[in-house]
Amino acid sequence: MEEVMLKKNLFNEPIFEEIETEGIKYVGSKDKIIPHILRLVYKLEPKTILDGFSGTTRVSQAFAKLGYRVIANDIAIWSKTFAECYLLNKKPKEYYQKIIDYLNKIPGKYGWFSEHYGGEPKKKGQKRPWQIHNTMKLDAIREEIDKIAEDEIEKSVLLTSLILALDKVENTVGHYASYLKEWAPRSYKTMRLEVPRFIISKQNHEVYQEDIFKLLPKIEVDLAYYDPPYGSCNDKMPPSRVRYQAYYHIWTTIIKNDKPKLFGATNRRVDSSDKVSYSPFEDFRKNKEGKFIAREAIEKLIQETRAKFIVFSYSSGGRVPFDELVDIFSRNSKIIEIQKIDYRKNVMSFMRWTNEWIKEKEEPHQEYLFLLEK
Repeated sequence: MEEVMLKKNLFNEPIFEEIETEGIKYVGSKDKIIPHILRLVYKLEPKTILDGFSGTTRVSQAFAKLGYRVIANDIAIWSKTFAECYLLNKKPKEYYQKIIDYLNKIPGKYGWFSEHYGGEPKKKGQKRPWQIHNTMKLDAIREEIDKIAEDEIEKSVLLTSLILALDKVENTVGHYASYLKEWAPRSYKTMRLEVPRFIISKQNHEVYQEDIFKLLPKIEVDLAYYDPPYGSCNDKMPPSRVRYQAYYHIWTTIIKNDKPKLFGATNRRVDSSDKVSYSPFEDFRKNKEGKFIAREAIEKLIQETRAKFIVFSYSSGGRVPFDELVDIFSRNSKIIEIQKIDYRKNVMSFMRWTNEWIKEKEEPHQEYLFLLEK
């Protein structure tokens, strides 16, 4: 069994900045603020943590490396795949290296993915997420994974490896609702699979793919970490209420390999449209009382969480304003601490709870971390 060796500082505390995680490019990724999250959590000494909206699982990976038992949950199937890979796998890297070497040697073949997502560099005006030589490898490797994977977790490791490789040669603006007109230099490279940097620990982690409100009655933990999807505060962008399903539709298709019906210029899955896929946390509308539906969802989330502590992450660009978040949290819990990270200025400030925070002026590119006690 592999053990994670963490570097310590002079005070015998982990150097949180050196805890490495792995993942795809992702809008709203918490990669840069993971050290701040870990520092908040570490002093509380929890044993079990719920990561309720685990996304690319970078935060869950970091929790696992600190030795906590992690319960990772997200409604996206690709998030479940990543979590099974990074948290549940017990087979060593050497076992997978032989399989990965084999998959890398498979000749490419023209198939469904090449037809819908592969582009020819010499064709002008063609906007596709990958060049044809990489989608042909995708077609061949994806078909082979279904044949050789011995169990669900092994399949998740191999699919995670495939997605990580594709993410390094894509031709997008960072998500799959828009593709670059001119081919990005990285898209000319040939994708190559590598063994994911998973964590093999003694903890019995758990992975779910459920609506958070259906999961909460079944879960009781020491601490819950929440990073819900944000509905944009821009009233001119109503589609943002389903942006994560829209932005990462292709990962869902690669995992399911179900050749779904597609629509639009970017060949999105029909079930990623705003008429089918829905999250109250991304809803841009207001209820009959004039309150944002996203605010209602956050309040319900706090009320129904069974944990002593909650760490809640939210962006200044989200639908619910800072002062309303403060109102929700102060009425349903005790606010212990607030941290504000300014991405543009690359600074972080924090203070104990005071009324001065209500008057805080929101600026773009800020991330708030709330530490709550129930």
